[in-house]
Amino acid sequence: VQLVESGGGLVQPGGSLRLSCAASGFTFSRYAMSWYRQAPEKARELVATIPSVGASTNYADSVKGRFTISRDNAKNTVYLQMNSLKPEDTAVYYCNGAFSWGQGTLVTVSS
Repeated sequence: VQLVESGGGLVQPGGSLRLSCAASGFTFSRYAMSWYRQAPEKARELVATIPSVGASTNYADSVKGRFTISRDNAKNTVYLQMNSLKPEDTAVYYCNGAFSWGQGTLVTVSS
């Protein structure tokens, strides 16, 4: 199993980023996928989850209305569209699925 995140970077408050997680080594369409994040000196927290099928996504209260998780099973990829970013969104963002983790991608929100 391999999960590879991309799309992180430095963005100003109010800006947007789209994270991608390319999956391989398992039947992607059969697994729910999630994004987590870990800010400095804080515990890793669940940001969003998307099921293997259907549209029943779930979000942390702190990102509801600003972040959108989606997936493309044909491309074995899960996305996290992040809008209206805030400094408190600064963290390493991790992709999770099939009992595995990616290496993370750093998102820094700062002016």
